Amino acid sequence: MSFQIVPGDPASTVIVHVPHASREIPDEVRAGLLLDDEALERELDAMTDAFTDVVAQVAADSAGVRPWLLVNELSRLVVDPERFPDEREEMNAVGMGAAYIRTCKGFNLRHDPTGLVETYFDPYSRAFAELLDERMDAVASVTIIDLHSFPVEALPYELHRDGHRPEICLGTDPFHTPRALLDEARRALWPVGVEGDIAVDTPFSGCYVPLHAYRLDRMVQAIMVEVRRDLITLSPAERDDRGIGRVAHGLATLIDRAATLAPTFEHPHGESLARAVGVSDPSMLSDTFRVRFGGDLAAPLEVVDQGDHLLLRYDDMTSRHPYPISVHEIENAIELLDDPTLHTD
Repeated sequence: MSFQIVPGDPASTVIVHVPHASREIPDEVRAGLLLDDEALERELDAMTDAFTDVVAQVAADSAGVRPWLLVNELSRLVVDPERFPDEREEMNAVGMGAAYIRTCKGFNLRHDPTGLVETYFDPYSRAFAELLDERMDAVASVTIIDLHSFPVEALPYELHRDGHRPEICLGTDPFHTPRALLDEARRALWPVGVEGDIAVDTPFSGCYVPLHAYRLDRMVQAIMVEVRRDLITLSPAERDDRGIGRVAHGLATLIDRAATLAPTFEHPHGESLARAVGVSDPSMLSDTFRVRFGGDLAAPLEVVDQGDHLLLRYDDMTSRHPYPISVHEIENAIELLDDPTLHTD
């Protein structure tokens, strides 16, 4: 098997994806590569997101609710599971689609990629899709955290080499990355670097969602976390344990916060509740509550629709509100939750 699924807590809504941490290349694939051993090692040094699997494991171990992990155990030089397998993939322009035919410097990597997609890419994609469906059946919504690293200096293959290279890059998708998830990622991850340098969609953008749900299911949320490699490595083969610990702590915080952001729009009062808080799309209810009513709160605000009433949960306190409910009532409830001394009998 070319991947490992590490089970998490049955109640977890988070999957951490680690697609590019491995250097492993099967013998039959190595035979088709045009590079000698020394050149191949240099290519692996450049293209491997070294120790991101360690970051994911440490973060999972310390998260309040253990997430599920899907870790690619083969090098991206075999196939890159995050590419589109068709003409939609922009990296086809530099010979680095689902099965690379060029190196990071534009040299020939292989002549014939025939069979690689069918042998390695398709089973990986099916496994991720099945894991996503199983988790959706169990917990109704899922957040995918797509974990990568990138070098301090841009590599020649990069299409956007002039972009800022912060310590942490957050990759987003306009359909799958709600503002609240992005805000939580910023808050969780800005302390992990030396300079607090965090940016969005530079030098890389986007995030991975299995194709059967991509741009189709808002109950699947996703964000990419790209860590600049000098934060977690001393060299391509030497890890920085202190840096790994800092990044893993931030990632664990994001995992826990992401678990509070699951969309809650599949309920009988969805349309009226959406109108009450001033949005037209019920799928954005959870995001809207977090941003409009909970943006300044010290702890995560959880919104739960119970069919005939709404629950607001904040910092171990719960407030119950029968329908119909108004924006004014919600604002007052959150003010009370944030400062219990305002309660009167």
